[in-house]
Amino acid sequence: MSETFGVGYSEIYDAIYHDKDYAAECDLVERVLSARAAGPVRRILDLGCGTGRHAELLVERGYEVVGVDRSPHMIAQARTRAEKRPKGNRPDYHVADVRSFRIEQRFDAAIMMFAVLCYQLEDADVSAALQTARMHLRDEGLLLFDCWYGPAVLRQRPASRTKAAPTANGRVVRASKSELDETRRRISVHFHVDRIMAGEERQTDETHAMRYFFASEIEGFLGAAGFSLVRIGAMPDFDKDPDETTWNVLVAARADRLFDA
Repeated sequence: MSETFGVGYSEIYDAIYHDKDYAAECDLVERVLSARAAGPVRRILDLGCGTGRHAELLVERGYEVVGVDRSPHMIAQARTRAEKRPKGNRPDYHVADVRSFRIEQRFDAAIMMFAVLCYQLEDADVSAALQTARMHLRDEGLLLFDCWYGPAVLRQRPASRTKAAPTANGRVVRASKSELDETRRRISVHFHVDRIMAGEERQTDETHAMRYFFASEIEGFLGAAGFSLVRIGAMPDFDKDPDETTWNVLVAARADRLFDA
């Protein structure tokens, strides 16, 4: 069993998610920032940036973006693509754990997209990730993150899935099986990936343990980290209240003033 987001999985990550609408998600981020941010947003911290798809689109839209991910393999993919961009128009990428990342910079907004917070399994991990966001935000800066919503997880239950995607010289097929642990509020997702490239077949296996959240604990974690909850909305329909059909929610929170980080 390989590490989470190891080299094999990172190599096929963008192929597997070739149909993910990152542009629409950046549209959503911009809409929420425009409507909810206290002041202009120019600098964004992307915690758990993965291969940099959100970061590079936000840079194209005029923002300064610092991206952070603990997987050196995912950051390598992001940096390879960034090198094709003009030097003054690239995200600044760092290999670091979102729980402990520190940089002497402040940002107008921070994002944790594609269930990054769900990978923080213990309460201390969640708190540390949120504290990282708070320490790097100016007072009244806005934090946006999406996560799995407990009422929908328990109603819908995780399912097995298979997804195939083309690559430049072959294809990849990812099969996933999930196990729900209600006691610890976790889902273990077991991925098996077959990569067929230039007639050669390679296989990769990873297990991703992920946590789901309920509204009351989201608000509690945010308050302890120095944030005030602005809204928990359905994703991508942020103006809709989440319910048992809403597996993903988007959370907006504002950094409290005078918080001693």
